[in-house]
Amino acid sequence: MTDIAAAGGNQLRKNSLGLIAVTFMVISAAAPLTGVAGAVPISFLIGNGTGIPATFLLMTLVMLAFSVGYVAMSRHVTNAGAFYAYAARGLGGRMAGAVAIIALVAYNAMQFGLIGLMGGIASGVFAGFGIVLPWYVWSLAAILLVSVLGYRQVDLSAQVMVVLVLLEYLIVLLVDFAILRSGGASGLSFHFFDATAFFSGSLPAAILFCLGSFIGFEATTIYAEEARDPERTISRATYLSVLLIGLFFVFTTWMMVVGVGADKLVPTIGALPDPNAFFFDLAGQYVGGPVPAIAGLLLVSSLFAALSAFHNYIARYSYVAGREGLLPAVFGRTHDAHQSPHVGSVVQTVMALVVLAIFAGLGLDPVLNMFTWVSQVGTLGVLGMMTITSLSVIVFFRKKGGNNSPLATLILPAVSGLIMAALFVYIFVNFGDLTSTAGGALGIILPALIPVAGIIGFAMASRLKSSNPAVYARMGQNRAE
Repeated sequence: MTDIAAAGGNQLRKNSLGLIAVTFMVISAAAPLTGVAGAVPISFLIGNGTGIPATFLLMTLVMLAFSVGYVAMSRHVTNAGAFYAYAARGLGGRMAGAVAIIALVAYNAMQFGLIGLMGGIASGVFAGFGIVLPWYVWSLAAILLVSVLGYRQVDLSAQVMVVLVLLEYLIVLLVDFAILRSGGASGLSFHFFDATAFFSGSLPAAILFCLGSFIGFEATTIYAEEARDPERTISRATYLSVLLIGLFFVFTTWMMVVGVGADKLVPTIGALPDPNAFFFDLAGQYVGGPVPAIAGLLLVSSLFAALSAFHNYIARYSYVAGREGLLPAVFGRTHDAHQSPHVGSVVQTVMALVVLAIFAGLGLDPVLNMFTWVSQVGTLGVLGMMTITSLSVIVFFRKKGGNNSPLATLILPAVSGLIMAALFVYIFVNFGDLTSTAGGALGIILPALIPVAGIIGFAMASRLKSSNPAVYARMGQNRAE
């Protein structure tokens, strides 16, 4: 293993995150309650209906297949660049440059989209308590609070994330077990294991919605330089994150089907003025009392947790890109006291404020426009990076040699990489239909941001190779204490 010692105090805060902290920080990006209340009802409606629980089971297996190679390589790569570092070690510096810029575009897009969703949801939730404010006020408050957490030391963010994610799980599981105890509308049904249900409706749409609920788990390796015993912590956190997210959604979506009855699921959701009210209606029916109102507040905190998680991802990718010569060196500096990637944090905050001002100033809808348009760019970028990473794993272990498991270093990375590539192509080709931008310039411009980012990153790395070959040669190397 090749190690490069960080110079002086200009390094991330070592040994500050344990297994639980890393796991919950990445799960917070997946925003479990947001998925249950927001994405799941829509996936029931336009996906494959009662086949959604089985679809989540399938995607859990796909993510586990991806994780096998990802974890195998994590034992050889300790670098906060995550996907970038994997690409550097497997496919070389130019491809690493492409991945680094794709990551910055993708995670910023996810962050910007969630800022709009956060504002839209918060304005509705707090209006129910008599606090009526424009959506962009709530978005602004979230940006500023996230910036404070991102600027300070990472363990403060971790403590906040653990609490918020635990509360999300508790409120959803409370409703789940209430439905389980009562037997639901017409008794427990295992209809979701029926192949007819699984292949009904639009399976591609169902897969994409389910995939979105996992996005964020891949970022465990971003905290490799800050984790205690990273070789063990990162691998365990990756598997634990996939299993917690996957099994949670399999069980919860099954209970949601049971709660209303398989035959009434789609008609019931379709009749609602707002499909996102489905989970809250179930909470009122099976638990009652203040639980629906509490769930609404926790939905806001769920979105806040996701915003904080993606902010941390962006700050760390910016830090690595600066440290390794792709961005100006100032990005590669950490705060003297907090040892946080504070420059990337500040820049991300400024960008978020600019995007918020544009959407608010143009009077665009925070959910239908800001979230729907922009967040799919993030999904597209993550799929692209996962595809490249799967290939990087294969090439890395072929070059490294040794007695490696073909299943972990070739077969499963190849299978998961092909699946990710197919999904990438599907979203890219159907971006306009998926985001309601078909027929307009945005339907072409927005998905094009990802390949354009890759080309720019590739060119930046090529320039680095010409101007500073020594720095280029060290791209993606391990960072030891």
